[in-house]
Amino acid sequence: MMLLIKNAKIVNSDGIDDRIKDILIQDGKIVKIGENLKSDGADIIDAKGKFVSPGFIDLHAHFRQPGQEYKETIETGSAAAAKGGFTSVFCMPNTKPPIDNIALVDFIIREGKRVGLVNVYPVGAITKGQQDEELTDMFEMRRAGCLMLSDDGKSVHNSHLMRMALQYSQMVGILISEHCEDPLLSKTGVVNEGYFSTLLGMKGDPAVSETTIISRDIELAHYLDCRIHFAHVSTKRSVELIRRAKTDGVKVSAEACPHHFSLTEKEIRSFNTNLKVKPPLRSEEDVAEIKRGLKDGTIDCIATDHAPHSQEEKELDFDQAPSGMIGLETAFGLGITELVDAKILTLPQLIDKMSASPAKITGLSAKGKIAEGMDADLTVFDSEAPWQVKAAGFASKSKNSPFIGKTLKGLVLATICGGNVVYNVE
Repeated sequence: MMLLIKNAKIVNSDGIDDRIKDILIQDGKIVKIGENLKSDGADIIDAKGKFVSPGFIDLHAHFRQPGQEYKETIETGSAAAAKGGFTSVFCMPNTKPPIDNIALVDFIIREGKRVGLVNVYPVGAITKGQQDEELTDMFEMRRAGCLMLSDDGKSVHNSHLMRMALQYSQMVGILISEHCEDPLLSKTGVVNEGYFSTLLGMKGDPAVSETTIISRDIELAHYLDCRIHFAHVSTKRSVELIRRAKTDGVKVSAEACPHHFSLTEKEIRSFNTNLKVKPPLRSEEDVAEIKRGLKDGTIDCIATDHAPHSQEEKELDFDQAPSGMIGLETAFGLGITELVDAKILTLPQLIDKMSASPAKITGLSAKGKIAEGMDADLTVFDSEAPWQVKAAGFASKSKNSPFIGKTLKGLVLATICGGNVVYNVE
């Protein structure tokens, strides 16, 4: 099968091509990039006046399957990813049961291929049952197809176990992604501990809950000279610690979520449970530092932490409602609106955070760049087009977004994965 994208403004992480180009795709690969290309029998996409970038890669999403298919499935999650411009998604292991064995890893991979929309990469659990007691078989998990392990939803609180996990991960060649939360400090907190938690009489989750784990794991990574990735960084102090660690040569990488650079704790005055996330929305000072961290490269990439929940669950009281919001379909629009338009990042820098850097972090060497010989995972978008977030427009099975009603810029027009058009706005 051949596909020819005509009249594209190609944007990679290193800049925007000055000349309008055509992109010829065959058998899932980019085979030629040039001007006025022709190919008999190829399907045509005219991208005149539009940008074409490498497909977005999300290192942190929850597709809920197996066990909570009423919230999301690999099929509906893949559809949401495609609509948001994502061509590769890493699915977190806190399913029911957790993804802690090769049978479940194999199931996720096979189901992702059956659906056939985007590349679905299962993230295996670090500990069996995510119980913080015994490591999973990393060698088998890696052999089965896992590129990353995490106990996301909770941290590995046992410091000795975390040391062992990092040591083994280095031997196996697999990345550890840490959910940074000390449960003895966060306890039952539901919002950021501070002025607004006191004002509203809500239980606080202090920033030190996050930074305590980040500090410990930086020291472990430094001592062992191994890699570690920090998930959904949300506080100013966390960014400062990671920045210093990178300066010291520690092999750390980090992600931030769109809601942590676009919303502050002030929003919780509405008591909208779609604003309840973990880690919680933080202060204006924290949000400003997240943006600085994205700008100066301390934070390597943007990840959605797409966390679907049913309407019935989110209609519970704030204390009882589950944490999380969906994010695959709004991430790019928030990136354009809150970062590019605000001159925090350039468009190529945003593409780097959403594509090239995630590919580099996880070793996806054939993805994250538009070049001949690379995988034909591409996103076509209009960076100036406004669009309104509507509940009825979500491809996700769940609708728990606090951005419903908000107008964003940056509209995904088409998503191409493996040379196949998996989403088209028309």
